Amino acid sequence: MPKKQVPPPKYIAIEGPIGVGKTTLVKRLTEELRGTPILEPEENNPFLEEFYKDRKKNAFKTQLYFLLSRYQQQLELKNQEIVHFPIVCDYTSAKDQIFAKINLSNAEQDLYQKVYGLLDRELPKPDVVIYLRAKTDVLAKRIKNRGFTYEKPITDDYLETLAEAYNECFLNYNETPLLVVDTTHTDFLLHHDQYEILKKDILNHRHGTKNLVLR
Repeated sequence: MPKKQVPPPKYIAIEGPIGVGKTTLVKRLTEELRGTPILEPEENNPFLEEFYKDRKKNAFKTQLYFLLSRYQQQLELKNQEIVHFPIVCDYTSAKDQIFAKINLSNAEQDLYQKVYGLLDRELPKPDVVIYLRAKTDVLAKRIKNRGFTYEKPITDDYLETLAEAYNECFLNYNETPLLVVDTTHTDFLLHHDQYEILKKDILNHRHGTKNLVLR
C-alpha cells in the first residue's frame, strides 16, 4: 500500500535566540520554495538600540513595538487576496512571552499580557515550527561576525539568559508540530546535504516534536 502523501505546509515558522540563523534559513527556504518571507522588522524598531544600552528602562516600549509590528505584519498577510505559499516567518507569537518574561517588571507584564491576549487570538498558527538552538559562545561569535551596530552592547550574560528562556519555552512547546535543531556543531546552510535533510523534515513533519541531529 503506497504511503500517504503529506500535504505541503502553508505556514512555516523559524524560531530561536538572536544569532542562531533564523533569517538566513527563512530567505533560503522562500527562495527555493517560491514562498512568502515574513521577517521581523528589527532594524525599524526605534527603541532597539536604547534597549540594549539599558534593558530595564527601555524594555516595555521596545517589546510593545515588536508586538504591534508583528501583529500588523500577520494581519496584512491574512487579508491579502494573493499569497505565495508557503509563508515562512522568522518568529512566532511565543517569542513575545519569552522576552516579556525576562525583560519586563511584574506590572509591565500584566499590562503587556492583556494587550497580547487581545491580539494573539486573531492570528493563524504555523503548520510547523523549527526551533534552532546553539550554545551561548556560538551565538556570541555569530553576532560579532555579522557586525550589527545595535547588537554591540549585548552581553554574554544576557545571551545566556535568553538561550535558557528559549529552551524552557520550546523544549516544552506543544501548540504546533515542532522540529528542534541544534546548530552548535554544524552550519547546515554551508553543508548542502544537511540542509536538504532539514528541508525534507520541514516539508513532512506534521505531528508532535522531533529532535533533528545533523552530522
